[in-house]
Formats: sequence, structure tokens, C-alpha cells
Amino acid sequence: MPVMEGALKTSHRAIRSFVLRQGRITAAQTRAVAEYLPARQIDAHAEWRDPWDNQRPLMLEIGFGNGEHLAAIAAQRPTWGCIGIEVHTPGVGSLLLQLVEAGTDNVRIVHDDAVTWLKALPDAILRCIIIQFPDPWPKKRQQKRRLIQPDFAAVLCRLLQPGGELQLATDWADYAGQMLTALNATPGLQNASPDNGYVFRPDNRILTRFERRGQRLGHTVYDLCYRRIP
Repeated sequence: MPVMEGALKTSHRAIRSFVLRQGRITAAQTRAVAEYLPARQIDAHAEWRDPWDNQRPLMLEIGFGNGEHLAAIAAQRPTWGCIGIEVHTPGVGSLLLQLVEAGTDNVRIVHDDAVTWLKALPDAILRCIIIQFPDPWPKKRQQKRRLIQPDFAAVLCRLLQPGGELQLATDWADYAGQMLTALNATPGLQNASPDNGYVFRPDNRILTRFERRGQRLGHTVYDLCYRRIP
């Protein structure tokens, strides 16, 4: 590749809301990814095709971490199609191990960048979108990397069916405020709170190990919930 061409491509690289960290992956997680992911994976670079042939309501969890919540909600909703997006391989392996142990077969996984994939999806295909504890990028210069921005909020709204629900949670107060401002201003989204503020933790949202640790440290969790209106 010519030097100038490479330089131009680098200078226009999209801002990502994640960093691929070299997290520790166990032997069991590695085996799970190799053995179980191919049958459960959605190709992020292929044209969208519903894995359940439009026979189930679809929910999506963006950034499922170690998969604890997604595995639980998939068990709670066996008639739903549950899709999880996670870029970090140890988390994918962890989720797969939980699904295999529980015998859960209604989960499909996108092991790729969420933003790029979501922008290519058709309108109004999801009944529920869940985003829990996205990377807060706490430093001022990093905050442009935060996932919940006005443009991305519009994408989330477009993907929801009328009446569909968007659930979010964070334990960073300033990020919670940013989410509230961006989502309250998004046409087509209606805050489920009567005062356009925060809500109580939804019934489906289990307390994960991550959140329980935060509670022990005195962190306040902010829950937000929105519904798609016509």
C-alpha cells in the first residue's frame, strides 16, 4: 500500500467505543469459542437474516460482558430470540459455557463491533434492546468514545418496533446524565419515567456480580427505560 494511501485511511479511522484489551481467557473459554460459537454466531458482515425466520420476538443485549445477564434473560424468555453483541473473546467464551451448561438454545452471538453491525440492520426488527454498564470513558478527552451519543440513539430508535423497549444502566452519574439528555431528545423515544428521569430497576435485570461489587463499593446505579412510539 502506498504510504500516502495508508496515512489517509488512518486519519479517517472511525472513533470506536471500545478498546480490544488483552484480557485473560481460560482454557475452557477458548474451547467453548472453538466448539460452540460457529453454530450460534451471526456473521456481522453478511446481510441480515433472522436466525428464527421471523417467528420469535427479538431482544438484543449490547456489550454482554461475561454473559451472566443474557444467559438469565434467555432462560426467562425461552420463546424469544435473544441476540448478544460482545467484542471481547473471554466474555463470549463465558456466555457459551453458561448456555451449554443450562441447555439454552435461543441465543445467538455477534462477536464484532456493535456500532458497525447495528447501522446495517433493517428498521423495526427488535422488541427490546438492553445496554448495561457501557464503558464510561471517564476522562473528558475520552468522552467522545461513549456509546450513547445522539446519532447512536437514533439508530437504536430506528431498530425498535413500535412499543419496543430500550433499557440502560450505568453507575457513572455524569454518563447517566448524558444518556438522559441524548435519549430524551431523540424523536420516537418516550421516557418510561413520568418525570422524564430515571426508573426503578426493571424486573428482568438481574443483579450481576459486577453490579453487586459496585454496590459494596457504594456506587449508585442509574436505570433508564424508553419505549418506541410511532
